[in-house]
Amino acid sequence: MLHYDASLAECLVFTYKQGMLSAMAHDLKIRVTAFTIEIDEQEHAIQARIDAKSLRVLNAMKGGSESPGTLSNANKKEIEGNIVRDVLHAKKYPDIMFASSSMKKQNDRYIVTGTLTLHGQKRSITFGARREKDKMIAEVKLNQPAFGIKPYTAMLGTLRVKPDVLIQVSLPVTELTC
Repeated sequence: MLHYDASLAECLVFTYKQGMLSAMAHDLKIRVTAFTIEIDEQEHAIQARIDAKSLRVLNAMKGGSESPGTLSNANKKEIEGNIVRDVLHAKKYPDIMFASSSMKKQNDRYIVTGTLTLHGQKRSITFGARREKDKMIAEVKLNQPAFGIKPYTAMLGTLRVKPDVLIQVSLPVTELTC
């Protein structure tokens, strides 16, 4: 059994802005700071748990690149509070869980299917994982409304986050992932 947490792996969330006042807003790169991932090599099974209160804003993004200094520490804390309180409702739904039902090797990547429990909703998801140098990178786009989440809005809805967010998980390569 392989065990990963934030000290060995990385879990990032990317959000994207939209709306009439989107020029005033920022796409965001957010790090999940408390999570566990277990991979059973024998069964080719994955179990993951994310603490919904552990999302921390790293940077604003501009044109697909990080924009350090665009957000003050106070801005970051305010956004983190909005995510935990108003988007994920982390008091009511403290854990985000994933359990795979299949993991198949297809050429140079894995195709993983399983159940994601987010915001009290369970949905089947499928995503790919590919090798990049010494890491396996898994990416999945999640539609917030599909999980009962209302994307964040401000200024009477003229500024809002797009319904789809990108989740990216990076794990060190093991014999299983080679």
